[in-house]
Amino acid sequence: MDVVVPTRPVSPDDLPRFGRLWPRLSPDTVYRRFHAPLRSLPPETVRRFVEVDHDRREAVVATLGDEVIGVARYDRSPDDPGTAEFAIVVEDAWQGAGVGRQLLVELVDLAARRGVHTFTATVQPDNERVLGLIRRVLPGSTLHPDGDVVEVRSPLRPPAAAAPAAVPPEPLALSC
Repeated sequence: MDVVVPTRPVSPDDLPRFGRLWPRLSPDTVYRRFHAPLRSLPPETVRRFVEVDHDRREAVVATLGDEVIGVARYDRSPDDPGTAEFAIVVEDAWQGAGVGRQLLVELVDLAARRGVHTFTATVQPDNERVLGLIRRVLPGSTLHPDGDVVEVRSPLRPPAAAAPAAVPPEPLALSC
């Protein structure tokens, strides 16, 4: 059963939380997210992750207490602002609990409301968890093998229009 955790947009105040998240990520999780066996992230990269404009660049964090346990983000293409590359990482202890799905659903909704119509991503072909997540949340995705990665292209549905307000029935006219 999926858990539901609090989520919110990332803020510059999350810088120390990102620093505390890093040691809780296994080498495999780091490799799958960054496509490299990184031991640490340069401070300027972490700063870039928390300093977003919430339009061209967005990130949503899942929190537990005062800790960030997952992040989903997008960066719009400078050449096509209707297309954005997305990425997601969830702390190992929370993988498989629905946190990634929750984050991706929220990110897709934010992006679609802001005019993004296509998400792209680069995923390792054996990263079945993320590929499965993409198939579930973004069912129209196309996956193209490209060397040692899979290039993902996912159309986003426009955000659901608000349902019209119910119109109260006309009062019955009584005749005497």
